[in-house]
Amino acid sequence: MKCIIVDDEPLGRKAIELLVRETPVLKHVGSFGDAETAGKFLTDNQVDLVFLDIRMPGVDGIEFARSIKGETLVIFTTAFPQYAVDSYELDAIDYLLKPVELERFQKAVIKAADYMLLLAGKPQENSVESVTAEQIFVKADRRFFRIMLRDIFFIEGLKDYVVIHTAERKLITKSTLKAISAQLPQDVFLRTNKSYIVNVNHIDSFDTNDIFIGKHELAIGASYRDDFINKFMKKNDAV
Repeated sequence: MKCIIVDDEPLGRKAIELLVRETPVLKHVGSFGDAETAGKFLTDNQVDLVFLDIRMPGVDGIEFARSIKGETLVIFTTAFPQYAVDSYELDAIDYLLKPVELERFQKAVIKAADYMLLLAGKPQENSVESVTAEQIFVKADRRFFRIMLRDIFFIEGLKDYVVIHTAERKLITKSTLKAISAQLPQDVFLRTNKSYIVNVNHIDSFDTNDIFIGKHELAIGASYRDDFINKFMKKNDAV
């Protein structure tokens, strides 16, 4: 994957460059100290992945991420954990807290590589065919998949697509979270931020900031927090 690094601090850029060198799947094609210069590079060059700092003078990382078009993926790198939820709101693949450890870095890169493979599989031909009270039919890879609603862990928004996560597979289809959410049981599938809908029956634990489903950690958006907690607690009180 061709990647660039955008960070106003030279030491920050150097630290990510060293991690990139330790990750064979990545090809480093540029480092930039500001969003404006990086934006010009993206206009003229194909880039798969951007490692993007958030707090920068001029155009910050949040604003710059909104301007990135096409299928270029973003991983935020920041020293400030409070920006985690912002990364979900912008369809970022992941966020890494500085100083970034190699194992955590490579985990984020593997996630990005997985999504690149999904996006490369002509997902524009996929579609949600129907949703019933118990199951959803999804067309993917020229086949129709029946997924029982009880087996869905969560549904993730990724640019113009949604990714349905179960224990067995991930299926990508061209849709929006808003459209698919309207067809799901509202007492079971709750929106936790702009990028995720979770099946409350698979939640292992949660706090005021995150939900934990197996190995997955999903942020709770500030504007969704009260509604999620109230509905989740109400459902469990009724059990």
